[in-house]
Amino acid sequence: MLPVHWAGELLQLLPERALWWPGARVLFVADLHLGKAATYRALGQPVPGGTTLENLSRLDALIARHVPQRLVFLGDFLHAAQARTVLATVEDWRARHAGIAMTLVRGNHDSRAGDPPETLDINVVDEPFLLGPFACCHHPQSHATHFVLAGHLHPACKLYGRGHDSMRLPCFVSDARQAVLPAFGEFTGGLVMASAPGRRFYAVGGSTVWALPVAD
Repeated sequence: MLPVHWAGELLQLLPERALWWPGARVLFVADLHLGKAATYRALGQPVPGGTTLENLSRLDALIARHVPQRLVFLGDFLHAAQARTVLATVEDWRARHAGIAMTLVRGNHDSRAGDPPETLDINVVDEPFLLGPFACCHHPQSHATHFVLAGHLHPACKLYGRGHDSMRLPCFVSDARQAVLPAFGEFTGGLVMASAPGRRFYAVGGSTVWALPVAD
């Protein structure tokens, strides 16, 4: 994990592509996209199964390690209406973590998929959801008083080797008053984000997160 200080708070960028706020015991996850593979299969696309169980297993490991009091989903919890076929599996997972408060900040895919059922006991809100000094959002944006935590873009960065080879990795991206988290879900793409003045990139590779050099 890599410590950063945003909005006067210590946070930790996790190699599992999640954000941990130890002071408040809050775990942030963006772009879970549960049921994305099931949605593609429903449309006749030959894609592998098991991604929902993999996503939930990774969440299980994070919860066991950090013991959060709250889990905040920064949008796109379900991928589409067809993804609701995975809800029985998600309900079993939620029952194992009944003591954790969970909040979903609606994203663009949530608008199409519909809110999770009340049996999941997930508080569903519109952006921005204010939590301490943070404005929890799905879409990157500015906020007058709070530091924005967002998703939506599935940010990635591209690293170049001396032999003109390259590698694309998921990453966290921060600006002066905003940070964008990488997509947590399996089977999600990534957008290579351009450099900008004051922008920092934190690449995720294997079990490590590291800060990339600041561009000139």
